[in-house]
Amino acid sequence: MKIHEYQGKELLRSYNIPVPNGIMASTPEEAKEAAIRLGTPVVVVKAQIHAGGRGKGGGIKIAKSPDEASKKAAELLGKPLVTPQTGPEGRIVHKVLVEQGLDIAKEYYLGIVLDRQASFPVVMASAEGGMDIETLAKDRPEAIIKFHIRERQIQSYQARRFAYGIGLPAESIPKAMHFLTQLFRLFMEKDASLAEINPLLLTKQGDVLALDAKINFDDNALFRHPEIALLRDIAEEDPFEVEASKFGLNYVKLEGTVGCMVNGAGLAMATMDIIKLAGGRPANFLDVGGGAKKDQIVNAFKILTSDPDVKAVLINIFGGILRCDVLAQGVVDAASELGLQLPVVVRMEGTNVEKGREILRHSGLKFAVADSMKDAAEKVVELAR
Repeated sequence: MKIHEYQGKELLRSYNIPVPNGIMASTPEEAKEAAIRLGTPVVVVKAQIHAGGRGKGGGIKIAKSPDEASKKAAELLGKPLVTPQTGPEGRIVHKVLVEQGLDIAKEYYLGIVLDRQASFPVVMASAEGGMDIETLAKDRPEAIIKFHIRERQIQSYQARRFAYGIGLPAESIPKAMHFLTQLFRLFMEKDASLAEINPLLLTKQGDVLALDAKINFDDNALFRHPEIALLRDIAEEDPFEVEASKFGLNYVKLEGTVGCMVNGAGLAMATMDIIKLAGGRPANFLDVGGGAKKDQIVNAFKILTSDPDVKAVLINIFGGILRCDVLAQGVVDAASELGLQLPVVVRMEGTNVEKGREILRHSGLKFAVADSMKDAAEKVVELAR
């Protein structure tokens, strides 16, 4: 789960991590009032969307008066912001963060992420902040220092390694050590999957602050953090993915025309691969899970067929915990309820497969039954055309 920058900075404040003073605004009038309250000669108006690269897309604007802050906010609010991470359609800006201007001495990069291969969190830092860490890692990997944290808390020598490694002045070393120590504590205690500060700011007064804050959380751990779950902004998420999450379905929207409903993530990936091999493009990743119930099947089918990009549907099920007859009845019920017009190809194997095929044959609906994955992919791609 992602949160906005202004929410991330409130969380940083709760861990005594320095951030600039800022106020969230939803209207140009609120932005003007925020600039007045901040009382600094310069403020920064920053679009709040769940995507990086806002500066490149024109989503970060400087204002030298409250009236100018209002004007800059009006240029952003209610309009799509296109960045390298949003795609050409962009994201609609519903909120802005109005933040105090600061005397910048230098920008750095700091990030903590889980290294899944090593099974430990890894700290990454660089003296070159404010740019894409992916680009830096590709072009100049030697500019990044990184090390794993194998304990539940960061050690003093590790915090010093970070602070000295990025070349901070001596008087700012203790502040940077405190910053990393508290950020790692937040990362662990809140079950974060990413805590990225880009840029990490050194002011001319020697202070170390988070000029930006990108914090993501492990969805599977949100039951432990109801206060974090409340920060979710579904307006920033794909509506199909939001709907799927209500029923415990694993769904990711893609750009193709073949809707896929599969049980098991590995089979789902293989299904998408074989659709591509047959010359088609999957419209989604949808894993209903090994133990899906009939109502989940019905709701999964509704989500699939409500996507206007979907021209044909492939259902690929291996019946184990999810029996083929349960799947077939759920598909028939959903298709009947929706008055389905889309072509549907079904490939089933496993528990009660003959009962499932019998249900489909006697449904009175036009389902194409496939004998193999290859057969299913070729049929659905042809129907999608």
